[in-house]
Amino acid sequence: MRTLIILVIGFAAWLACLVLAKLLANASAASIGVATTIFVVLWFLVAAANMWIGIARAGYAFTDELPIFVLVFLLPAATALFVKWKYF
Repeated sequence: MRTLIILVIGFAAWLACLVLAKLLANASAASIGVATTIFVVLWFLVAAANMWIGIARAGYAFTDELPIFVLVFLLPAATALFVKWKYF
């Protein structure tokens, strides 16, 4: 359940980056590219922090948390990159 919540937060953060790009720069292709890059970097840091919490606080092993990290990071990031590549 926690993984699903983190994924929803990831997609919401991506949406927030797109909205900010539209408000600040009229959604030009360059602003969407910058917003996507900022999102991917920030989302990597959030996913890494989530993995660290799972290891340090919840007591999971690195090998247990790694697949969750990959899922939590790649699903929103790959979706954002694909949409940027395909539509912007």
